[in-house]
Amino acid sequence: MASFTFTDVPSDSGERGYDFRNTLVQLTDLTDYPLAGCHNVPPAAMFVSSKYRNYAEQVRDFRVYEDDVWIVTFPKSGTTWTEEMVWLINHDLDYETARNVKLNTRSTFLEFGAIADRYDVDTIALAANSERPRQIKSHLLLPLLPRQLWTVRPRIVYVARNPKDVAVSYFHHCQTLVGYRGDRGAFFDDLLNDRITFCPMIQHVLSFWALKDEPNVLFLTYESMKRNLRGLLPKVCQFLNKSYTDTQLDELAVHLSFSEMKKNPATNKHDMVQNTLKSNQREGAPFELMRKGIVGDYRNEMPEEYSERFDQFVAEQTAGSDFKFDYE
Repeated sequence: MASFTFTDVPSDSGERGYDFRNTLVQLTDLTDYPLAGCHNVPPAAMFVSSKYRNYAEQVRDFRVYEDDVWIVTFPKSGTTWTEEMVWLINHDLDYETARNVKLNTRSTFLEFGAIADRYDVDTIALAANSERPRQIKSHLLLPLLPRQLWTVRPRIVYVARNPKDVAVSYFHHCQTLVGYRGDRGAFFDDLLNDRITFCPMIQHVLSFWALKDEPNVLFLTYESMKRNLRGLLPKVCQFLNKSYTDTQLDELAVHLSFSEMKKNPATNKHDMVQNTLKSNQREGAPFELMRKGIVGDYRNEMPEEYSERFDQFVAEQTAGSDFKFDYE
């Protein structure tokens, strides 16, 4: 029996900015689904490239190990930052390897090859064959993640970021690296209609918020990390069953500062960005994967009309939940 339904999105609805077809993927087999029966609400459907049809079952049946560490976020929510932090804490602060081996080698993006229409790379196999303990990142909506996450129960770190800052950062990312051809307003409209890859954005966060008290889930926010990363490090260490001295954690906080991450060739993904720009025939276009990292920067780029629409959208989506996004 198929585990998912796939609903193609008409080319004139929700994908005006892309040159490839998209689909809505919804989990129908709730075996091992951790939120089954929760408020009798069916799992949300995720908006993604139609290419994912060929990989959804493979991802669902992906073998999980207890010593895995998974980083799950909606895009542009501090993923790279979290990957580097977690990898170093879990690998005894091995800065030499962290400097010499690119982060996307140390932390595999599980579904990249399954959604990236222009790239023929089997990232699912790369993740499966990574040296243990594996670190795997994913932007997939909770129902589409491997079912063994909820039976094997490896450690999962989830990071949420306020949707307005996400919207601005994701627009720049998609425009330059993914080939989104719409303008800023069109992109915001598509986000508000859950018609951008990995949407629905709010449900993405709320599904993991519902699991925040599970012992194998650590729920963090981008804003709390920006506010006091050094103060948060002991909590992450405890979650990963690691212990370091105050001096070691001071050094780690410096390594993880935005300025250090941005100039570090192993974490700034400059080579990947340039290769993508070249393949998109946009070589030389000014773009950095790590742009500003400022909380509340949406105020400089999001028109008030859209800020108000996002407020209404978030209020409607979070009605009945005790989760609140942080905008400061």
